[in-house]
This record gives sequence, structure tokens and C-alpha cells, in this order.
Amino acid sequence: MFKGWCVFLIGLFFYGAQSQQLPLDFENNSFQFTGFSGSLFSFRADPAQGGNQVGQFFNDGSVDFQGFFMDLNTPVDLDNDTNVSLRFYAFDPNVHSIIIKLENGINPDVEVVQSISNTQNTWTDLTFDFANAIETATGNTVTASGTYSRLTIFIDGGSFITGTYLIDDIDNNAVTVPPPNPIDVVYTDLVWSDEFNTPGINNPIDATKWHHQTQLPNGGNWFNGEEQHYTDRTDNSYVENGFLHIVAKRENFTDQGETKSFTSARLNSKFAFTYGRVDVRAKLPLGDGTWPAIWTLGKNINEAGAYWSATHGTTNWPLCGEIDVMEHGLGPLNQVSAALHTNCAGCSGATMNYQPFMLTDVANTFHVYSMNWSPQQITFLIDGIPFYTYNPGVKNIDTWPFDADQYMLLNVAMGGIAGAIDPNFTQSDMQIDYVRVYQNTLSLNTADFASGIKIYPNPTSDVLNVNAPQQLDRIVLLNMLGQEVVEFTSNLNQIDLSNQSSGVYLLKLVKDDQVVTKRVVVQ
Repeated sequence: MFKGWCVFLIGLFFYGAQSQQLPLDFENNSFQFTGFSGSLFSFRADPAQGGNQVGQFFNDGSVDFQGFFMDLNTPVDLDNDTNVSLRFYAFDPNVHSIIIKLENGINPDVEVVQSISNTQNTWTDLTFDFANAIETATGNTVTASGTYSRLTIFIDGGSFITGTYLIDDIDNNAVTVPPPNPIDVVYTDLVWSDEFNTPGINNPIDATKWHHQTQLPNGGNWFNGEEQHYTDRTDNSYVENGFLHIVAKRENFTDQGETKSFTSARLNSKFAFTYGRVDVRAKLPLGDGTWPAIWTLGKNINEAGAYWSATHGTTNWPLCGEIDVMEHGLGPLNQVSAALHTNCAGCSGATMNYQPFMLTDVANTFHVYSMNWSPQQITFLIDGIPFYTYNPGVKNIDTWPFDADQYMLLNVAMGGIAGAIDPNFTQSDMQIDYVRVYQNTLSLNTADFASGIKIYPNPTSDVLNVNAPQQLDRIVLLNMLGQEVVEFTSNLNQIDLSNQSSGVYLLKLVKDDQVVTKRVVVQ
């Protein structure tokens, strides 16, 4: 973007997705699909084999294309196997069409349809061959390839049909492999945050936590050909109803002897840190030419007007290092990206250390944009799912300036390399629910109960050991949506997580009215 306490209440909402991977067999209430447009998903016993758990898919018929989706931690890899198979059960003899659609991939969305009839009260095995798929956007027949991280199912898509159907054993015969881009260090202690919970409307930002960066660089313009002034006015940044709003506006505004046609805000955190995890839950502005960013810069950057520069500014960009947790506007609509900027060849402006990720409706849907930074690597996540890891083979001043403090920036730029601004643009904002930074600290003496709790190994693939200074009442495992996965009430010194899908979870440890929450990774 530049270019040129461990204890916290479980009531804090962690938005995200429990990670999943094929095969999906629905045993133990595993593998929860999300229904949309009036569809509902649930678990039930197999009517043909009572001991078998299956998925139940219900359409209420109110919308023609009702469906169900699941985000996969380990993507479907069509280069490994182009077939996706499942078992389908209907309670009627009618003709039904089943569409499997693969989304959020490195290539355009693709789908395959199968039709069945006269299969009342019978399981039918279906195979969907993506070597003969339909590209959703164009309708062209293609041989699909690459990886896709979302699987969507439509039953009788295009028809207003009410029905209940069962599905089981979704697979694509790919070899099960460890999740890509695993995080190596799990940071669990909340050390700094802003929840933006100031009561009232149109509140200024918390000046104890944030600095408005408004000073223009030399030459009177912001970098990258951007067209905005950054201001400290509540017109451009304010806190209201639990959210921070950073507002980009079309207006003639004169400051520092320069008149520009757009205004916005650029915030610097008055907190800097080395190593840890950042979670930011945000919705993004809408409109061509808007360029929202969640990012960090080295505390040592020499940049006039930046919060830390006057006391620590000894290093020019990109030697200070830059971590772009999220940017939008540098590619197609709804494509966000992560990047790193350092001093090595091909690593500064148009950096090669870059990874895009396709989402849906970023302007109206909140996502959690995260960065997990350890001494060895930096991993980027969206809704708790890792999608890119930076870990250069050689770590030196040019490739790894990330062994010193960085601070956070939040801003919405206009134009420049984000492209032409929509002539009809008036204003739009980035809304942020929270900013949270986690580290692993030893400063837990604020609560004796919390200070003695240790969980290991973390990450784990089976048994998790729990050491607590007092006998716990119960332990609850939650997914990253805050939904209960399983509760343990006995043998609480060791809990078995071997039946859980790979991914990031929250572990709630309860003793009387005391609650401690830890983050745990299942491999």
C-alpha cells in the first residue's frame, strides 16, 4: 500500500469459518453446510441405515436458485482428480437435478449438473466430471483445472420446488494432505484492541489508540498517483454503533496549499509490536477506484507525518518492511489480496510476494482479515482459513525486515493504481467491527486462574493436554463462528480432538464464574 491479557469474555464474537475438507461423511454432526435463499441444512439418521449420519438439505421453494455451500480448508484439487462424487436420496419419484459448483478458485467458477428420476427412497451414487464442466460466467464447456476452496450444491436449481433431500459421502478421491499454509505459532493472548464501542453517533476516533496521518508527502501528492486528501475530520472517520467508519468522499478540499477532489482518512496505530496475530473484521467500500487497505509498516520508517517517524524514523521504505493484510481495488471486484514489500529484487513496488483471494460481496459482507507473524513466517488468513504464507529461504535485511516492530494502518485511498474513479462516485466507507492483536505473553498475573492454565501440544492432531491450577468444571470447543462443536465434562486434563476437522478453534475453559478462552489449532 505504501509503494513509492489472555483472559477475555467468550461474549466477544469471533467471526470466521470452521475449516473442512473432503471427504465429507457427516458423522458426529461434522461438516456443516450453510443454506442460503431460504434453504436449510441439518443432520439426520440415514433412513436406510439408522446408524449412519447424513446431511439433510431442504428447499422451501421460495427462490428458484436455493443452495448450500461449504468453505474447504483443503481445496478440491481438480489437477489431482476431476471427479466429485456423492450419494443422493430423494423421498419422491420425481426428476431432480443436482448441481455441484466449485468457487473461490484460482480459475473461474465451474459447475456440473446431474439428473436423476425414479429413485424414491433409494440412495443413488452420482459422479460429477469436471473434465466436462460449465464455466459459470460464460456458459462455455471447459476442462476445469486447479484448486477451489468453496463447494456449493443446488438441488432443482432454477425451479420453485419445495423438497427435502439427503446427501452423504461427498468426495473427489484426492489424497488427503495437510492443510496448506499452516500457521506455525498460535498466538492466544489479546494484548491490544479497539472494539469501537463508544456510545453515541459520529464520535471521533480514540486518540489514545490512533493517529490521523494527514501530512502530504513531498510534491504535494500521496504515493501511487492517489487523488485524495487525508483529513482528521469526523466527515472522513468516526465511530458509531460499534463500528469504525473510514469514509472516502468526492468533494473539493484544500489543505497544505493543495486542492483535491476527494477526501478520506488514514489512521496509524499508537501501538507497535513484533510477532503476533492481527484480526480485523471489516466490510469494504464500493465503487471503482476505491482502494481500502489494512496493513503495517516498520515503526522505523522515515516518513513525515507518520506517528512513529519523529521518534523512530531512521529507515526508508521498503527497507522498513510492509505487510499488506488486505487490499481491495487492485484487481476484479471482490478480489482482495495480501502482499509483502521488502528491499529484494522484485519485492518492492509491484512485488512478487503477492496472493489474491476471491470473495463474494465484500461491500455488504463482513470478513475477518488476519495476519499471523512468527519469527519464521507470515501467514495470511480470511475468516480463519490460511491462504498464503511468506517464508523466504534466505532471511536477511532485504527479504526479512520483519524482526522489529511494525504498526498498523487503516485507510481508503482513491484512484492511482487502483484505476479510474467511477464518475458517479459520491462516497463510500470501510466499516470495521474490531481490530485485535494477539501475542504470547507472560504478563498474566492479573488472574491467578488464567496464569496457571497451559494447553499443549498446540497445534495438535489428537490429544490436547490441559493443565489448570484448579479443577475445571467443563471445557467447550467452539468453531470460529462461536458455535459449540463439543463439550467435555470429564477427564478434563486430556481432551480428544482426533475426530475434529483440521482448522482453528476456540477452547473455552470454565471454573465457576471464571472463563478463559484459548485458541487451538487441529491439524
